Amino acid sequence: MLATAAAQALPPELQKAWKATKLPDSALSLEIREAGGPVVASINASQPRNPASVMKTVTTWTALSALGPDYVWRTRFLAGPGMKIDAQGSLQGPLYIQASGDPLFTIEDLWNGLRELRLRGVKNLSEVIVDRSLFGRVEIDPGDFDDSPDRPYNASPDAMMVGFGATRVLFQADVAHRQWVPVIDPPTRNVRIEGRLEWLDGGCKPARNFSASTQIQGAVATIRISGQAYGACGDFSLFRLASTQADHFEALFRLLWRELGGTLARGFAEGKAPAKAEVLASLDSESLADVIRLINKRSNNVMARMLLLTLGAELNGPGATPASGGQAVQQILKNQQVDITGWVLDNGSGLSRQGRITAHGLAQMLDVAWRSPMMPEFISSLAISGTDGTMRRRLRADDTRGQAHMKTGTLRDSRALAGYVRGASGKRYILVSMVNHPQAGAVRAFDDAVVRWLASR
Repeated sequence: MLATAAAQALPPELQKAWKATKLPDSALSLEIREAGGPVVASINASQPRNPASVMKTVTTWTALSALGPDYVWRTRFLAGPGMKIDAQGSLQGPLYIQASGDPLFTIEDLWNGLRELRLRGVKNLSEVIVDRSLFGRVEIDPGDFDDSPDRPYNASPDAMMVGFGATRVLFQADVAHRQWVPVIDPPTRNVRIEGRLEWLDGGCKPARNFSASTQIQGAVATIRISGQAYGACGDFSLFRLASTQADHFEALFRLLWRELGGTLARGFAEGKAPAKAEVLASLDSESLADVIRLINKRSNNVMARMLLLTLGAELNGPGATPASGGQAVQQILKNQQVDITGWVLDNGSGLSRQGRITAHGLAQMLDVAWRSPMMPEFISSLAISGTDGTMRRRLRADDTRGQAHMKTGTLRDSRALAGYVRGASGKRYILVSMVNHPQAGAVRAFDDAVVRWLASR
């Protein structure tokens, strides 16, 4: 049966759309309800499913409700108690960097922090000690999920992550010589390029047989390039993981510190900053409200992982792990009377084969968010139908464009869609749809039909 005894049957229009998918009824979990009102339809809604990236709504909502929209991450540059800067700009003792777990810490942020040190008279450093103690042992093997260890979406979380740990390769179009010039940005010493990209004449079209694979041997990463690209398309970039987060940070620090005229006598180590260390400089991140917008609209996996760890650290103390973050999420949702029976919260991003939630529980959570004072901040983080994020190419017709705020989820054997739809009557509806099946991609037309139907109500 498509509908349970406790819910209304799907309307004929949606029954037809579902049958067209040729998926078994058992593969679908669906719950539709009026925001702040009754359930409209419920199908296998208590069956735990892999939600793919829809899991990010759980991480972002619980973080927003527990930490508040103005929460920021503060990265601090410290000196030991009583340490001085002499007339030559030499800092007595090590420079400590207290990592905050900022999920959006950029190269520009690091440059600004180091520039602040220079403005305060620091020029010569003996040693840099990075304090990553906010998180526990959270490093992952980037190749574990899908055997693509150089793809940025597989990046390992790290309390001192910079630019997601990714290296940019910029391909500059040299029109005069009809050739592509690859440039490593930033130009760290531990990354090099081999191979070449062949120049093609003609109008801009997709590249042919393009490949950029990374091989790491010792401390050196080699990005091997091959294929053909049309010069008419102009400059373009790609990003690859070319080292561990710690090595990436060290290489960037050395490069930027040298460019700012600084010196470093020894090297880097990990350790805890002294309790009474003195602040030389500090950097605050973007607000949490801005960060969750990037996580949900762009479906950023590593930022979601970092946010889960932050939640674990704030609610359960330093040394955060995915387990402590998951415990924090469970406690928050239980306090909000959300039914999380059968849920498995492993990394917060949905980039997982083990994560599980239920359509009923997620719909409850979305209803709690709708009735919260922080509803505007949460809903604005979701992609808008036919407009932006992962929904920019879906539901672009006049009757649906801009009428839905949704989070999509896509994995092999899993498709999910969850969020809010504004009906023609002005009512707002909550929709959660999840399919786990080898042909899960067939559900897209059905999901779009559900959104169109709700938008017409």
